[in-house]
Amino acid sequence: MTLGVISIVMNFITFPLQVIAIAFLIFAFSRVWLRAREGSIGRGMFLFWILVWMLVLVAVIRPDLTTQLAKKLGIGRGVDVVLYISIVTLFYLNFRSNVMIENLRHEITRLTRVIALSKK
Repeated sequence: MTLGVISIVMNFITFPLQVIAIAFLIFAFSRVWLRAREGSIGRGMFLFWILVWMLVLVAVIRPDLTTQLAKKLGIGRGVDVVLYISIVTLFYLNFRSNVMIENLRHEITRLTRVIALSKK
């Protein structure tokens, strides 16, 4: 197969995946926007998720940029960079969730003590 035919085949496969990914990103943006409007998330969390989804959008539209970033970081493929960043981000978000849960547990314990002592 010639390079031109391979390029056409790859574009034929990639384009529908990009359309699906962009449709999902529009949905994700709408969820973030709605949660911010109803006050479920604060300004910081809103900006974080908008930044995340914007970076994903850039990676979907221009996948060659992830490859360029990978080469600058000394990593073989762009998809590897995306996976590494995703894993680190998920670990961080998991850590934050665990800290919040632990803080809530302490607060519930404190409130339970206050209520129990006030009923005596």
